[in-house]
Amino acid sequence: MFQQKFVNRVEEMKILESDWSADGASLLILYGRRRVGKTELISRFIGDRGVYFLATTEGDRENINSFKAIISKFLGDDSILKANFDDWNSFFTVLASSSSFQVKASKSKIIIAIDEFPYLIEANRAIPSVFQKLYDTILRQMKVMLILSGSSISIMENEVLSYRSPLYGRRTGQLQLKPLKFRYLSEFIDYGFEDLCKTYFVFGGIPEYLLKLDPDMGFWENVSRNMLSKGASLYEEAEFLLRTEFREPRNYMLILRSISYGNHTLGEICAYSGLDKSMVSKYLYVLMSLGLINSEKPFGASEKFKRRLYWISDQYLKFWFRYILPHKSEIESSHNEEVLESIKDNFHTFAGEQFENLMKELIVEGILGRSFDTASRWWGWNGSGKKGRDVEEIDIVAHSETRGELLFAECKWTNNPIPISVVEALKTKSETLRKRYPGKKYTYAVFSRSGFKGASPEPVGDVIFMNLSDIEYELYKKSKKPEN
Repeated sequence: MFQQKFVNRVEEMKILESDWSADGASLLILYGRRRVGKTELISRFIGDRGVYFLATTEGDRENINSFKAIISKFLGDDSILKANFDDWNSFFTVLASSSSFQVKASKSKIIIAIDEFPYLIEANRAIPSVFQKLYDTILRQMKVMLILSGSSISIMENEVLSYRSPLYGRRTGQLQLKPLKFRYLSEFIDYGFEDLCKTYFVFGGIPEYLLKLDPDMGFWENVSRNMLSKGASLYEEAEFLLRTEFREPRNYMLILRSISYGNHTLGEICAYSGLDKSMVSKYLYVLMSLGLINSEKPFGASEKFKRRLYWISDQYLKFWFRYILPHKSEIESSHNEEVLESIKDNFHTFAGEQFENLMKELIVEGILGRSFDTASRWWGWNGSGKKGRDVEEIDIVAHSETRGELLFAECKWTNNPIPISVVEALKTKSETLRKRYPGKKYTYAVFSRSGFKGASPEPVGDVIFMNLSDIEYELYKKSKKPEN
């Protein structure tokens, strides 16, 4: 039922192949959050051209013993397996001088991939220096492609990629593997487009999460099965992710919980957490560097804008902190159905937020037939002087520098069709920005889950109306465009 899939990753494979085909030795650093598909990518890339080794936290001696068994089998050389090695330097010295290795390398560049490299570092803090010396004195002179991969983004960036790392300057390539884009979810599960959207809102583009979904179950059944019971595969995944990324995850959990409860400014997060401003700022910086949260400023605001808003950017973590963590007591007490109904009752609000984020992604990618440089939210004073109406908000403002175009868009995840007159309100709200950016081309779009009511919402001049069927068609171009 659950088959391993390898979806997209065309650009990533090109990067790996380019590094492998280059003359001489190469060192590529590959990293990305857990479950994002690094192991599958590496395995598919290597094929029969080299070896894949998954490091553990057991220490150098145990890892060398495991590694020598793998490389011995690849080379068909029992002498390496039978030898004893005290450290990595002696192991690679013997390996490089062995006739079996030299014969293999003379035919084609050998790939040596060490996955979860941070585990080696945690067991021996000198590992970056050890591998720097190995690469400089042994591997650089050979036809070898060394891949160092890891899921701990903080360790990979600080201990392997940073300027102060001994390995700095040695790498010939680096690749951060990102979650899959929304368009590829349909290759994992055969859902209708609305349920594909909801699946993306909850599970994101993490391949291993998507592979856990049962294609014979509906969306909510899969949510319940994978998240809402003790022992479920994704029930405690968030806590595991944070424990493995941070030595002291408690305060990071507190920050993420605060944001999930609607505290989005620095002041609100400080008040909720009870932590001082400098501590919260440090935690926010780390979480942003790992891609777990993002900071938001209004479109057009300067980099010095102080009242930034902070949001959880990882879809799974966002859902987990919003709905699983607050209901852990009920889930532990096996009140799964009650929890599920509670989530369903509030899900439209969560989905509305996620729908905006999805449309930002799709607009930048070109869902409207042209790409944009940026897509972000805008809020600010409209200068009306009318109490209670001075602050306006626009869901999406997209900008194209080359075309000189500003797109203003609204997103509505509602159960009922929305009146097409909403575009008039959008035009009114955009007046402040149009005055600020004169001479631009201004266009408008409205995206609605449930369609529109009123006159036929065909594109008129500078206005585009799209329901989910329209979005699906433009994304896949797989059928006749449906009538509105």
